[in-house]
Amino acid sequence: MRLALYDDGAGPRTGLVSGDRILPSGVPGGMIDLIAGWEALRADLARLEASGQGIDLASVRLLPPVPRPGKIFAIGLNYADHIAESGMETPPHQVWFTKAVTSVTGPYDPVQIRKVSQTVDYEAELVAVIGRGGRHISREAAADHIFGYCVGNDVTERLWQHRTPQWSLGKSFDTHAPIGPWITTADAVDPHALDLDCTVNGEIRQSSNTRHLVFDVFDQVAHLSQAMTLEPGDLIFTGTPGGVGAAMTPRRFLQPGDVVRCGIEGLGHIENRFEPEV
Repeated sequence: MRLALYDDGAGPRTGLVSGDRILPSGVPGGMIDLIAGWEALRADLARLEASGQGIDLASVRLLPPVPRPGKIFAIGLNYADHIAESGMETPPHQVWFTKAVTSVTGPYDPVQIRKVSQTVDYEAELVAVIGRGGRHISREAAADHIFGYCVGNDVTERLWQHRTPQWSLGKSFDTHAPIGPWITTADAVDPHALDLDCTVNGEIRQSSNTRHLVFDVFDQVAHLSQAMTLEPGDLIFTGTPGGVGAAMTPRRFLQPGDVVRCGIEGLGHIENRFEPEV
């Protein structure tokens, strides 16, 4: 099942995407409310999806499916080719940083190049959305705690990222976490067998498969949950493959007017134009 947050002119609401149509879920509240109540709602939503109702998907604005997650965590150095191009060694432990919730933006919305930015980069990633919360989740149980998956771009201001040992500030600029276009529920996804790619103005920059993750998605959920309670709607950016602009010779950072498209097999794509802050 594919679940979106959308606006058809009547304000944000959750909906079901079926083919090229979308229909309101009828669930009060936002996406986190739907996720938290999923077990009680899923049968009715499945019947609604099968009804064939709805309106043209192209007629609505798709919003970030979780616009204000409680937490956003992202793992670094998690594909071998990205580790190599970064001149680093494979980390013995998972390397984590946070992104501010104010960095979230929609799947087709503009992304800002801030006034202080000169080194903005892209990172296409599979994003896991937590469903059933918990702490001390075992790797074997981790799949049961993931509600679904979507596409993300861990947009990064490289100068701000690397001028201090802590990466979070350079990862947290406003609009620097576009996600979407919807959440595909976990029962329809093998998260470790997905092609993903990123293009800039139509030029392929990244191309890989999630089977190349160093620490897979279930390892990530288990590890994070040892330190904190994971909650419905929390987002986990699971790592980016090689091909980032900072690793090119010469380096190729994003400029105003550039269009970045990140796609993942079976999950759809997001596409954002980079615009200067005004």
